[in-house]
Amino acid sequence: MTSTIGLWLRREASPHEERTPLVPGDAAALVGAGVEVVVEEAAQRAFAAEEYAAAGCRIVPADSWPDAPPEAVVLGLKEPTRAAEALAHRHIFFGHAYKGQVDGPRVLRRFTSGGGTLLDLEELVDDAGRRVIAFGFWAGYVGAALAVLHHRGELAAPLRSTTRAELDARLRATSSEPSAERAVVLGALGRSGRGAVEALGVAGVPTTEWDIAETADLDRAALLAHDILVNAVFSAEPGPPFLAAPDLADPGRALATVSDVTCDVTSELNRLPVNDRITTWDEPARRLHADPVLDVVAIDNLPSLLPREASTTFSAGLTPHLLTLAADSPVWTRSRARFADAVTGLG
Repeated sequence: MTSTIGLWLRREASPHEERTPLVPGDAAALVGAGVEVVVEEAAQRAFAAEEYAAAGCRIVPADSWPDAPPEAVVLGLKEPTRAAEALAHRHIFFGHAYKGQVDGPRVLRRFTSGGGTLLDLEELVDDAGRRVIAFGFWAGYVGAALAVLHHRGELAAPLRSTTRAELDARLRATSSEPSAERAVVLGALGRSGRGAVEALGVAGVPTTEWDIAETADLDRAALLAHDILVNAVFSAEPGPPFLAAPDLADPGRALATVSDVTCDVTSELNRLPVNDRITTWDEPARRLHADPVLDVVAIDNLPSLLPREASTTFSAGLTPHLLTLAADSPVWTRSRARFADAVTGLG
């Protein structure tokens, strides 16, 4: 990347969002490779502006990205604020706009009205169509941990960001010997599923690991015999529900806590249609059924609970691709093509 300003790391405005797609150590590597990195001030970011300044980045006021030079690539995690409604730059963030989400058309129209381009982080894929970078492991880890703590009556609201060491200590402190719970992880072989299985291991919960074969031919009675369900399935197309309305009233159901890590609650791809909205840091669990009890945790920014660990892992995976942005490597070409297809289909 040889432009006067290469990357413009903007602040995140979403509540509780302390993560960043680029940590100071990796920013230093970009600067060392000749990329100029501009970083907005951000009070809630897990890494201080001083750390970026020490890495050779230029620090600018929050929400100044609309005034960035036209060639700047604006980098973030979630949708930009309304500092400018029309988006004129190339933007890198998670658009959540291609899977039928309710807000998808609105997000895309911000680009069509401004002439900009979305390079969606979710659409950075290899030749086989597999995502090259994601927060999945930490989403699964935190989602499973919250499910265990809720099931044990130890999930206090409001939630606060923490560290893995502190979260693991809480899981171990509440565990029983032997564990009285049984958990099932759907999508156990994926990033999120692996994170969920690891957290359940720390908590001492015996865990059934199901993936494509088991979810394609779901043994519903076996699923309902578990106490905790963690949904970590990434769906590319609609499929049969993992839980349906009749399951809620099943008097023989042991299942009492569901953690919906995938959180496709506003999408036609939602495999848990019994839940149609997210939960929050202030109210992390919601009751779906009273007798027998079934509660759901459906927080859509789970890795933010471990902002430093999640950011460090994500940034390490993203940085090599940022170095290929000027060369327009295949991962960026595919992301841009996905955007072009999406805006062509706008009504």
